[in-house]
Amino acid sequence: MYVLYTDDSLLAGPDDAELDEIIKDLRKASLDITVQGDIEDFLGINIERRKDGTINMTQPHLIEQILKDLSFQANTKSKPTPASSSKLLSRHSESEPFDNAFHYKSIIGKLGYLEKGTRSDLSYIVHQCARFSADPKKEHGEAIRWIGRYLSGTKDKGTIFRPDPKRDLEVFVDADFAGNWDPKETLDRDTARSRHGYFIMYKGCPIIWKSQLQGEIALSSTESEYIRLSYALRDAIPLMQMLQEMKDYGFPINDAKPKVHCRVFEDNSGALEMAKVHKYRARTKHLNVKLHHFRDYVSRGEISIHAISMLDQLADYLTKPLNIETLAKLRKIVMGW
Repeated sequence: MYVLYTDDSLLAGPDDAELDEIIKDLRKASLDITVQGDIEDFLGINIERRKDGTINMTQPHLIEQILKDLSFQANTKSKPTPASSSKLLSRHSESEPFDNAFHYKSIIGKLGYLEKGTRSDLSYIVHQCARFSADPKKEHGEAIRWIGRYLSGTKDKGTIFRPDPKRDLEVFVDADFAGNWDPKETLDRDTARSRHGYFIMYKGCPIIWKSQLQGEIALSSTESEYIRLSYALRDAIPLMQMLQEMKDYGFPINDAKPKVHCRVFEDNSGALEMAKVHKYRARTKHLNVKLHHFRDYVSRGEISIHAISMLDQLADYLTKPLNIETLAKLRKIVMGW
């Protein structure tokens, strides 16, 4: 398997001999390549392989850059969460403009790369702050500083991968129905949008996560939950197909079942019923074309839908700011610390 990003690349194979042959073929093709051995750093992400079989991925240099941009000192007081759980960030149209104490868009760009690389715990609040980059207010600058204080206390943290051979491809999906609603912002249509988030896990390790506002306006909590179920499976289905193809080529993918299955954990009973029982419903006719694309996979048994308690929904922190107790519980399961 060959992964290429601009002029950096990764090569993976069953043994060293095969990798050496591939490297020879690349050089025969007159490609100027430098072989740096086992991977320790890739695209700014530190990769530490531990003796217990876990892999620790961190981005300490990027975090230091962010803290430097914020002019934070070593003794800056840290925060236990990436955002306040008691108030939501909105457009704040009537507030004072951001004081330009730091380059807002630059830090948003760095935070975006950080959360997509190793820090899923930042996904919700970074996306919220990014929404207001064109005209940030005082509250948005304060939210960025809050993130910085959280990072100052967790600068050495990232994501610890602990592969569990007993687990296959799993998707945890959650939605917050119209959670951004702000009666003061009557001209901001986005306050009526729901936010969804999802984790795609393989062998118990997070490989894809996303927090985003839904493109369409959901008319009920069931509809918002079903919308994000559809969006999550648009990413999961290609992964299912890739894993199956790898198995067909002889990759040692541990799977006791004859096909690669994806389990979707759903905590909304209405969306669960719509996903599992494929019958006509007058109130959901408008969902038919766009959102029912995964139903054939459910019918064939390649995707199974499972209910899950709200307390065990890993994607919860991708949709809203949480208190320290709930965040710590979910973060430990997903990120390992």
